[in-house]
Parts: sequence; structure tokens; C-alpha cells
Amino acid sequence: MNTSPDIPGGTSRDVDDATLRALFSESPIGLHILDTQLRLVRFNAAARYIRAFPVEDLLGRTVAEVLREYGKDQADEVEAMVREVLETGRPRRDVLLTLRSLQPPHAEVAVQASWFRLQDLEGCPLGVAAAILDVTDRNQAQARLALLDRVGSRIGTALDLFDTAQELAEGTVPDFADFTTVDLFDPVLRGEAPEPGPHLGTIPLRRAGWCSHGSPVTAGWPVAGEVSGFPSGTPYRESLTDLLPRLVARLVPDAEWLDRDPVRGRLLRRNLVHSMIVVPMCARGVVLGLACFYRGRRPDPYVDEDTALAAQLVARTALSLDNIRLYNRERSAARLLQLSLRPPEVPVHAAVETAHSYLPSGSGGDWFDVIPLSGARVALIAGDTEGQGLHAAAAMGELRAAIGALADLDVPPDELLERLHDLVTRLDDEVTSTPHDASRYRVVGTTCLYVVYDPVIRRCTMSSAGHPPPVIIRPDGTAELADVPQGPPLGQGVATHRITERELPEGSILLLCNTPLVQDRDPQQAVQQLDRIRAALAPESRCLQETCERVLRVLPADGHQHDPVLLMARTRAKGPDQVASWTLRGAPEAAAEARRLTADRLSAWGLEDLEDTTELVVSELVTNAVRYSEGPIGLRLIRDRTLICEVSDTSSTAPHLRHAEADEESGRGLFITAQLTQRWGTRPARRGKTIWAELSLSA
Repeated sequence: MNTSPDIPGGTSRDVDDATLRALFSESPIGLHILDTQLRLVRFNAAARYIRAFPVEDLLGRTVAEVLREYGKDQADEVEAMVREVLETGRPRRDVLLTLRSLQPPHAEVAVQASWFRLQDLEGCPLGVAAAILDVTDRNQAQARLALLDRVGSRIGTALDLFDTAQELAEGTVPDFADFTTVDLFDPVLRGEAPEPGPHLGTIPLRRAGWCSHGSPVTAGWPVAGEVSGFPSGTPYRESLTDLLPRLVARLVPDAEWLDRDPVRGRLLRRNLVHSMIVVPMCARGVVLGLACFYRGRRPDPYVDEDTALAAQLVARTALSLDNIRLYNRERSAARLLQLSLRPPEVPVHAAVETAHSYLPSGSGGDWFDVIPLSGARVALIAGDTEGQGLHAAAAMGELRAAIGALADLDVPPDELLERLHDLVTRLDDEVTSTPHDASRYRVVGTTCLYVVYDPVIRRCTMSSAGHPPPVIIRPDGTAELADVPQGPPLGQGVATHRITERELPEGSILLLCNTPLVQDRDPQQAVQQLDRIRAALAPESRCLQETCERVLRVLPADGHQHDPVLLMARTRAKGPDQVASWTLRGAPEAAAEARRLTADRLSAWGLEDLEDTTELVVSELVTNAVRYSEGPIGLRLIRDRTLICEVSDTSSTAPHLRHAEADEESGRGLFITAQLTQRWGTRPARRGKTIWAELSLSA
């Protein structure tokens, strides 16, 4: 010991003696003195209080014998290390040892040991001094933090209640518990939120997560999905009542509450469970379930710090579970809303035979529609809104309604998409002006494909707002990806949508999908994808609905969370026996000629009962065209599910229905038409317009 030669109040030897007395009586660090045979010959007072080790019984024993007594497996290796300190004089510092207490419950103890050689003034070894510091509390605190971080990082990685509950169970075994159970209330699994209160005891819980260390007795223990009941008068029910964790530090086999829960009590006894923690799972005021942690194989009981750790682990898990519950509830609501907003049944139409199929996955705003148009035509629509959930489904419904209204105007596909583009832009401006209004949602970025098929001229007119083009399969089996000009998605950029037209033989098949039907830009790969689609269409005798489902299954996988939607339409055609058309001079006698031509055609079709009504309607429409337009007038009759009368002229001015006064001699033509027909309307053309009316075939 190095000391100053001048020490007030005493000599250097006095200080040395006082220091030794302090080390052996007052120092908080355990001091063990070993002789040259590495036998324990002396220890200080602190050594007695390292987790209540009875060091007095170990005097005279070697290092290896002492460590074996403390349950150290590598006792001989540690003794060899201490002998090296004795022989070389080089100390060993801060060696971490894990020991086991000799007293029940034989808990593990972590100590930090340092060894120093004792020698006389000439340097001859006298023995070894071991400084032992109990670091059990520190190590356990570090282990708890590490466990909290490790388990917290893995919880909530899946949007599934059972998977998340299992993540908690597996994350806490074996480092924290010998086995862990997680039970969730039945309503939570359905997306509902049970409220706290005494009634919780009557709501069934189901096992959602379970993990064990070793091979515990599990016969009779609920497995995943089974009901797990908790009787009153047990720590489980008490925890659910006051929503506070329950620590059972010492669970004795004859505990009275075990008899109230005989099945669980028998399992706890057979697995020698001696300590347990019960924690209610709560988040945002919602009680989700119960998590239980048990120790049987590990001798150390749970303490208050363990209860705090369990509460933190469960709180994190509960928050993830509640997020999943809310997500599932919104997803289910979005799915119901989405299904309710889609057409319940695709309308039967004379122009096409249709079938549709979809694979639910992301609950997004993907949709399709089939809308009858005037002139026996039909509109086929496929669209995809941005995002998922309720907002996407609501946006889909809003856009479907808007498209339906615009389709009634009978505007060309490119004009319809441009009007829809303006509508989406206006709606987006309203949303961005009220950013804190949660009830508003954005529809900008929606894609849409609008296809109109005319069975009279067998022509398909298409326009796209950023949506994948359709695939056309002709009757001879040839397949092609339609070359549709791609305009910007709705609400993005400048609305520059164009149309493309195709002549389609009768029996051609149109495939509209919300994901690219051919995704690969490699021509060879694209041909192979078209071949797979064409192969799914064979044999031709297969019904269209079955074929649609087969095609959907062979489509390229989409990397986004879309609901794959496929609309398939097989074209039909109107033959000469179903259509009659004439060109009339724009003169007053045109009305009489129109009546004569109409009567002759209806007679040929066997529709004599409709002659009077149809002649009157045709006469009024032709008279209106003669009065307000110049040039030739077109007259066309189409025999479909109804009798369709069409009068075309060169004027772009659309007529309006008005109610003439009693003394007026004009203005009643459209009123008479509206009264005599099922429906009527106007259809703008590139030059001029068409006024059409439909009459029921049943007189």
C-alpha cells in the first residue's frame, strides 16, 4: 500500500490496519481471500450478503469446490484462471459469473469477479484476493430492457390478431416465462369493442396465443381458437374487474382459488408453477383480453419489476391488437360498402354477354360497371381508385354514380372522361381546402377505362384515363392488347383523352381488368401471357362465367394490394332483320314518308299493334328535325328488347321538353313522345345529334 510518510494522528501502519478493517467490515464489495492452494480462508462482511450465500460453510474449500456448490458448471476453468493469477501476478478483472443460490428458491445470481495476487514485500505469492460484486439487479434490469426492445420490435408486424398474440407469447418464452398464454374477447375478434365493467366476466374469451418452454403438461389446456373461461374469485377475474395487473409471487399448490378453477388449477400444479403474472390487455379504453405469464422450471419467482415489464409488454401488444381490430373493422365495413356499391347483378344486354369475377384482398376501390346506352349500345367500365379501406370504397361509389350520370348524357368516351376529370379536380380542391375534415377523401389519381360497343355497326370505341387497356380475343382465337391512347389519371395533369375505334366480329371477347392483363414489356413474354389468357378461354363450350374465373386465376401477379377485378364481354351483333335505316330529305313531306316507311317495317316485323303509336312518335321527331335543322334527316328503327326509334339531323342544338299552353299550336311534340314511350333522349354526335325513343314491344 502506498501512503504518505506523514499521516496526521497515526502512522502508515495504522492507516493500513484501518483500511483492512474497513474492507472486511464496511466495504459493500464482497472480499474473499484464498491461500496458495486456492482454498477459501477468509471473507469480509459483504460476502455474507451476496444473495444470502452461506460462505461460512465453504471455508477451507477450493475455488472449484465453492463454485460447484453454487451451481457453476465451468468451475474447473474458473479455478485454472485464478491459478494463473496466482502464478503470474497478472490480475483478472470484471469476469461475469452466473451462480445459483444455495437457499430456496435457488435463484440465479450474477456476480462480477476480479482476482488479484497477494504477495509479501519480496514478491513471494501469499494467495489471491477475490473482489465479488453482486450485479444481479443491474443485469436483470438490462435484460428486462433488452427483452422489452426485442419483443416490442417483433410485435405488430402482421395485420392478424392471432399472429400478434402469438408474437407476444413466443417473444416472452423462455427469457421471461416458462409458458405464456394470450386470450382475447370474442367481440374483439369480430372488430367490436367491449367496454370495461362487471359484464366482462360473462363475455367469452378465446385462446389467441400460446407458447411454452420444454414439454409442459397441456392436456385440457385451450388451444388457439377455443374458449378459455376464467371463474370468479381468481386472479384472472380480479384483473379483468379492476383492470390492474396481478402478481402471484408465491403460488402454493393448496391455494384456495385453484379449486375454483379446477382444470387450470390441475394444470398449474402438474407443471409445478410457483409464480405467475396476470395482465389485462387494454388500449384506448377498450378491454381486449388477458395475458398470463407462468414460471415453473425457472426457480426465481416474479418480482414487482417483472410485473412492470409485463405491463409494458402487454400495453404495446394491446395497442397493436387494437390497431388491427380497427383495421379489420374498417376493412369489413369497406368490403360491405364496396359490395353494396357494385352492381348486384350485371344487367343482361342484347349487345354483349357478360361475366365478371374478382378476388377480394385489399378492400380497395376497384370496380366495374355495365351501363345500357341508347341505340342498343352498351358501356363497359373498369376503374381503380387510390388507397384502400372505407375512403377508397366511398370514392368508388361516388365515381360510379358520377359515371352513371354522365353516361345518361350519351357523350363520347373521351368527352365523358374529360368531364369526369374536371369533376375529380373540383372535388380534390374542396378536400385540400378543408384538410382537417376527416369525412372528406381524395379521389384524384383514379384510373378509368370507358368502352362503348355498338352492335349495329359492330364497332368498339375506347378511351382511357391511365387505366390498363383491354385484351381483345377474336372468334378465330387471335389475341391482342388493344392500343388505347393513355390519358392522365383523373384529376392529374391536363385532361387530354382520346379515343380509338375497333371493328369487332360477332363473338369477339373483351377483357377489362383493374390490373395490367399483360405486364411484361418484353414482346416474347407478352405473347406468352396472351397465350395463357387464350388457353384459359378454351374450350369454347365453357360458360362465360367459368371462363372468366379461369382467366382471372392466370393473370400476372400484381405487386400492389388490389382487388383483382375482371369483366368479360362477348359481343353480339344486330343483323339486317333487326335494323332498318333511311335517309330523308329535310322537307315538310319527310314526316309523311317517315310514317309510311315505319308502317311497312313494323308490318314486316309483325309489330302491327305498334304502328299507330310508333308512327305518331316518328312523325313528331321528324317534324321537329325538319323545323330546327337543315340538310338530310336520318331515320333508324332497331328491334331489340324494345323498339328503338332514332331520328338524326345536322343541328347540334338539343331539344328540351316543355309544357305548351292550351292556346299554343306548337311545342307538344316531345311531350307527346315522352308520354307514349318508355324513355327518350338525345345523343350528341361529332356533327349534329340523334333524338331517340324506346317503345315497349308489348302493346
